[in-house]
Amino acid sequence: MLTITLLGTAATMPLPDRALSAAFAACGGHGLLFDCGEGTQAAARRAGVNLMRADAVCLTHYHGDHIFGLPGLLQTLGAQGRTRPLLLVGPKGLAGIWSAVHALTGPLPYAVRLQEADGPLALDALSEGWPAGAVLRPFATRHRVPSVGYRLELPRAGRFDPARARALGVPVQQWKLLQQGQSVLVKGRTVAPAEVLGAPRRGLSMVFSGDTAPCAALEQAAQGADLLICDATYALPEQEAQAAQWGHSTFGQSAALAARAGAHRLWLTHYSPMITDPEADLPQAQSIFPAAVCGADGMQITLQYEEA
Repeated sequence: MLTITLLGTAATMPLPDRALSAAFAACGGHGLLFDCGEGTQAAARRAGVNLMRADAVCLTHYHGDHIFGLPGLLQTLGAQGRTRPLLLVGPKGLAGIWSAVHALTGPLPYAVRLQEADGPLALDALSEGWPAGAVLRPFATRHRVPSVGYRLELPRAGRFDPARARALGVPVQQWKLLQQGQSVLVKGRTVAPAEVLGAPRRGLSMVFSGDTAPCAALEQAAQGADLLICDATYALPEQEAQAAQWGHSTFGQSAALAARAGAHRLWLTHYSPMITDPEADLPQAQSIFPAAVCGADGMQITLQYEEA
């Protein structure tokens, strides 16, 4: 299962009831933090999210409302006793951003590794807490600066056949390895997972758009997503030109994209300070995509694997 918590839904500036952009995706005691606006630590505490579990911080771009919480968070993780490495992922220019952030944090008691978001990231290689084949896929978005969104995928292997495993002589102690996608050696013969697993089953996926105008890459990434968390900086159709000027989306544009992509759920987020009551404008999205909801700080969902 995959638990996603929306930590902040504000654009530009934090408000008394609305923190800046951030979300946390957790699986098996590990997780990914998407963006880290000012106040993310406080927002996580209010939502009951333990950021010590983060294996990586995935930045969509380097505007201040998405990264100004990073120096404080890194220092706090060190003060709380973190020693295992943390991966920092982001678009082009990450090394320069890290240099500035590190100047603010000073020495840390754990390593921070950098990876530009230019290709898939195998999460099961990053940490044993992720299921076999779990992958984070960055994709380019349309903003005023280099920017990316992220698609998180948790595949699901086919159903394990104990009778077939016994017939092949596989000891029970090795069944888990096969279920995790690893081959095992049995009496000098290699048994592959495909010999004891059925056809792959539907996995889980979520997409975090970051700041973006509607674009083909986002629509492609959102295909069939269980959850799309999408830029909705502007509420009204008449604001589309303003949204395009600043590299953002309206409620209706995000809803239309979710509908075209066949997403299962849409959470609107990243509201302009002009939007004082997002729920009042929700019909702008639900008239196009009924499964749209207004994201709110602390909103959480646990996505479960579907059973046949």
